[in-house]
Amino acid sequence: MEHLVQTLIDALGGIPSELIIFIISLFPILELRGGLIAASILHVDMWKAIPICIAGNILPIPFILLFIEKIFEWLKNTRFVKMINRLEEKAEKNAEKIMKHKNLGLLLFVGIPLPGTGAWTGSLVAALFHFKLKDASLSILGGIVMATVIMCIVSYGIPYLVSTFL
Repeated sequence: MEHLVQTLIDALGGIPSELIIFIISLFPILELRGGLIAASILHVDMWKAIPICIAGNILPIPFILLFIEKIFEWLKNTRFVKMINRLEEKAEKNAEKIMKHKNLGLLLFVGIPLPGTGAWTGSLVAALFHFKLKDASLSILGGIVMATVIMCIVSYGIPYLVSTFL
């Protein structure tokens, strides 16, 4: 992931670091995790980076939760039908893990930074499996907070975190 983040940083060079980490946090797959890695690489203070990355990661979520089924329905009538089928298969594959514990499962799925997890995929699963909007939103937000804590430790290191509290 770090190589991909570095490639995006290089491609977006010339714009402010804060905007780069916001844009990276918007991307599926990278999300907040990539944004915090980018912030660390760009030497953006962690406390400044956290709200920027969270905002970038949260921004697409309501659109996914509210509109993804209609968008998929429309796209299935285009040349993107194979891509939509793959996304739905991915959601179904991950649904079993999530549905076992419903809201807690969704929170953990979004919060534990592993490949293929995160707010985008969690939102997709929540929308396709008709979670209540409030439950899905709270679980996804909780997962984003959890991912933030984990990724701050990974990206900035424990010594940095300890020094900011002393």
